[in-house]
Amino acid sequence: MERASAAASPCPVGTRTGSRLRAQAGYPQPNIGQIYVTLGRLEKSGLIEGEEVEQAGRPNKKTYRLTDAGREALHVWFEETAEEPRVRDEFFMKLALAPRTGLADQIALINRQRRQYLNTMRGLSKLAAAEDRDNRISHLLIEGAMLHLQADLDWLERCQEELEDPE
Repeated sequence: MERASAAASPCPVGTRTGSRLRAQAGYPQPNIGQIYVTLGRLEKSGLIEGEEVEQAGRPNKKTYRLTDAGREALHVWFEETAEEPRVRDEFFMKLALAPRTGLADQIALINRQRRQYLNTMRGLSKLAAAEDRDNRISHLLIEGAMLHLQADLDWLERCQEELEDPE
C-alpha cells in the first residue's frame, strides 16, 4: 500500500499527503507520523526520491517522486496476492497456551477479545457514518474490516462453544 500511495504525481509531505491518501486510497484518517516514517523508509530503500521545494514565507516542503526501482517494486506489488488465511494469530496462541500455563482462563480471554472486536466494530460504524458517501473505496475498506471482525466474532463463539462443552 505504501508503494501505491507514492506512485501518483509528486506529493508534498504532511497533512496534504494524508488528505491525498484518504482521497485516493480511501484510508480514513491516516496517521501523519506514520506517513513520515514510511516516506523515509521508501526513500532509504531507493523506491522514492525527495526534493526540497522552497516556499515564500513558509518553511520548505519536501515532495517525492517514484524512482524506476520504485515503479518496478510497485508493479510487482500489484501482481502479488495477499497472504491469507491467517494461521499465526496472537489471540489463538494465548487461547492455546492458557490451560498449559494456568495464567489465564480461556473463556475470560474469549470474552475480553469479543469486547475488543465489538468496540472496534462500533468505532468502524461511527467512521462509516461520518465518511463521505461518495467515497466508495473508503466504505468498501470499512465494510471489509467489519466483515472480518464479524467472522472473528463468529469464530470466538465457536471456540467458546467447543471449550464449554464437556467431552
